[in-house]
Parts: sequence; C-alpha cells; structure tokens
Amino acid sequence: MESGRGQASPVSSNELTAAQVAHLRDRATFVRTETVRLIEIAKVGHYSSVFSCAEIFAVLYYDILRLRHGEPDWLGRDRFLMGKGHAAVGLYPLLADWGFFPASLLDGYTRLGNPLGDHPDMRNVPGADFSSGSIGHALSVGLGMALGARLLRQDFDVYVLLGDGEMQEGQIWAAALSAAQHRAARLVAIVDRNGYQLDGRVEEVSAIEPLADKWRAFGWQVHEADGHDVASLTILLRRLKADLAREQPACVIAHTMKGKGVGYMETEPGWHLGYLAPDDAARAIDEIKGQTP
Repeated sequence: MESGRGQASPVSSNELTAAQVAHLRDRATFVRTETVRLIEIAKVGHYSSVFSCAEIFAVLYYDILRLRHGEPDWLGRDRFLMGKGHAAVGLYPLLADWGFFPASLLDGYTRLGNPLGDHPDMRNVPGADFSSGSIGHALSVGLGMALGARLLRQDFDVYVLLGDGEMQEGQIWAAALSAAQHRAARLVAIVDRNGYQLDGRVEEVSAIEPLADKWRAFGWQVHEADGHDVASLTILLRRLKADLAREQPACVIAHTMKGKGVGYMETEPGWHLGYLAPDDAARAIDEIKGQTP
C-alpha cells in the first residue's frame, strides 16, 4: 500500500471529503494522545513542541508523503527530516502505524536497549531519515537528498520540518541560499511557526520577522497557512507536489499554537519540556479527545 494508506492520491484533487478531514483530525489526535502516553514512560518529554505540529505530521503521513507500508527503505519514498528532532515522540507512533517497526517498541520508549530515543536515530529507527536534534542541520541534509535524487534521476520529494526558533541558526540561511541557487524544486521546508522556543517568545529571544519576506529574498516560493487546519494545509501541500513546473524550493510557514490541544500548555514556555503525573496525563488525554483541532 502506498501513500495515504489507501486514501486518494495526494495530487488527484484540490478538495477533501468530510471523511478525509475527519481521518486527518483523528490522526492528529492520535499523535497527541500517544505523545502523552509515551512521555509517561520516559517521565519527561516535549509535549508542547509536538502538539503544535500534530496536524502537520498527520497531513504529511496520511496524505502527502509517498510511502509504502512496511517498507521504510523503499528507494522511491519521499523523505522527511525534522530540524526540531525533539518532536520525535510524536513521530514514532506514525512510523509504527506505517509498519516500519513493531508497535510494541513504543511501550519501551527511551528504556535501555530500546531504539526509540528522545531524538531520532536514523541508524536504529526504521523510517527516520535523519538523526536530528542539534538544530540547524536538517535543511542542509534535506538539500543534499534533493540534489542526490536529481543526480540519481529519482523523483522523490524531500520535506523538512523546522522550528521557528531554528530560524536563528545561520546554517538554515546558508542552506536556503544554496537550495535556491541549485533550483532544488523537490525540496519543501515547513516552518512550525508557534511563536515560542525554549527560552520564551521567539521575537523576544531573537526576532525573525519579517519571516516570509526573508525566505522570498533568499529565492524561495513562500506560502503561509494555518498549521492546525488539516484541509487547507493538505490542499496547499498537494498543489506544491503537483506543480512540476516549479523551479524554486518552497517554504510553507505554518502558523500554529504551541501546546495546542491542552489549554494550560498553550503558549506556556514551561511545557517545552515537562512531565504529567498519571492523573494529569489522563485529564490531558480527555481534553485532547474532546476538542476539534
């Protein structure tokens, strides 16, 4: 089975059915609830950083990315890299759902001998395309993959999820400049623009606006989207995938809310890294399941 687990081809339509929208929302809820469950095992983790990009994960893995179930090493697959590798706890359940490794591995998340760590290790986690965590590197690696595909005459696309605090890293802009120079049209950067980083508001730590204008000045095609609206985000990414005439790399600035889904985590920097006691975790899951993204 390829692509969106039996759903419509990512490039076949500019509309989503109600069932498709509901499925994507369900998968975003799955990301959030599994994140809470796995962090209970680890006793510490990055809740709010995952919650801001849960819909982005869902749209990519259940509509956009070209994948084959149970074949994490398929050469023709689309590649996905995370600059914000600390969000891996939300990605692992999706990789297991795609049959890239047994779901039972999730139950030992971060435990001794388990390959699933706080950050992804491409050597040990099937389906992880890059060992990320030290921010700033993923876009450079994604560019290398896109250029490698060109040399090998492969037609896969490369998607790189970046944190907005990561925009403060000089290597991001060196990679952006190079990608435009080489017309890496199969490269798509998605910025999780939740407005916060570990130390507080991004604009107060080191301002990055006007962000869209900066990406355009570096030679990229730029789009902005509601990162929690699965329908509009899917349609945008489908159009980018279908646009074979595009010569520029594309940047999608996805406006999100850090901690989305659990009220007291939203825009509260302290939940960048934390732990919920079992009773609090149960209440968080109830809140997540009771709300529509």
